[in-house]
Amino acid sequence: MSTDLYAELGIDNRASQDDIKRAYKKKARQYHPDVNKDAGAEESFKRIQKSYSILSDAQKKAQYDQYGVADDSAGGGQGGGGFGGQGTGDFEDIFDSFFGGNRTRKSSGAVRGDDLRYDLEISLEEAASGVEKDISIYHLESCDTCKGDGAKPGTSKKTCSQCNGQGQVQSVQRSFLGNFTQVVTCPGCRGAGAVIESPCGTCNGSGNEKKQKKLTTNIPGGVEPGVKLRLNGEGNAGTKGGRPGDLYVFIDVMEHPFFERDNNDVYLELRIPFTQLILGTTAIVPTLKGNAKLKIPSGTQSNTKFRLKGKGIPKLNGYGTGDLYVIVHADIPVGVSGKEKNLVETLYTVRGDEKKDGEKVARF
Repeated sequence: MSTDLYAELGIDNRASQDDIKRAYKKKARQYHPDVNKDAGAEESFKRIQKSYSILSDAQKKAQYDQYGVADDSAGGGQGGGGFGGQGTGDFEDIFDSFFGGNRTRKSSGAVRGDDLRYDLEISLEEAASGVEKDISIYHLESCDTCKGDGAKPGTSKKTCSQCNGQGQVQSVQRSFLGNFTQVVTCPGCRGAGAVIESPCGTCNGSGNEKKQKKLTTNIPGGVEPGVKLRLNGEGNAGTKGGRPGDLYVFIDVMEHPFFERDNNDVYLELRIPFTQLILGTTAIVPTLKGNAKLKIPSGTQSNTKFRLKGKGIPKLNGYGTGDLYVIVHADIPVGVSGKEKNLVETLYTVRGDEKKDGEKVARF
């Protein structure tokens, strides 16, 4: 009996595409191998992915809704859906899903290694300029003791007696159309074609052992939080000759004490004594690559924004650089001495900020 794809996602066949997408995200988070280490979680995750790949495709979904099966292979459904189309591919896929097929398919048994994740936090300055980082990970490598064979040194694997080294066994299934041969993975050797009678004591027969490895990763300038870098082949080793998985380095950028990032632009809040705003000054301001001079003209108002072109963060693709925006605020003292108060009152009088009747002048 074919799998109920809607049930796999926890929805019914009246679900909209938005409902299907939400259900998939929820289930995927629940059973993702990086999060859920329970036995069977990975297989559940694969079934969820398969269900979503069909139900999210309008043509495949229509085929599944009509016939209860769908072609979820790459480029599936090109024959127009159902039993039609060019050639016999669609019919054979549907036929196989009901009866297991009557064609013998031998698998190589090679299994690709798992991908790994490493979370790396860098500073805003490092994100702007790019940096090389040394990281240390634990991953599975080929066992040094058995050289990846899985058998105890001095012994060897034995051909599986159940499948005679084929990795698959056949069973006959009866139906109203007749008898059909179903090919399944051999339960004795789990598809390997051989069994280990004396497993390696170091890796317990797996052929791989956990080791620590140091790597250097190059982080380009302009990376943003959430960017992931792939290090090809640096994940766990494969089994039965399978290629290794990859290592994904997820980048997070630390919050800066005074810079605030907006895409490739950077903002800086700067407090300037009100006297310097009145008279004008040249301020030394920090940037992501050292200090820079900022000319502040006399009479500058509080909350004025100045732009330092090209002092921001370079774009990840290498074309252009963002800007640094400096927002100046008047730094007004909370307490003043008697002498300072007299000077301010003198300025107050000279500027005519008080009318003859004593009412303060408000400027809009």
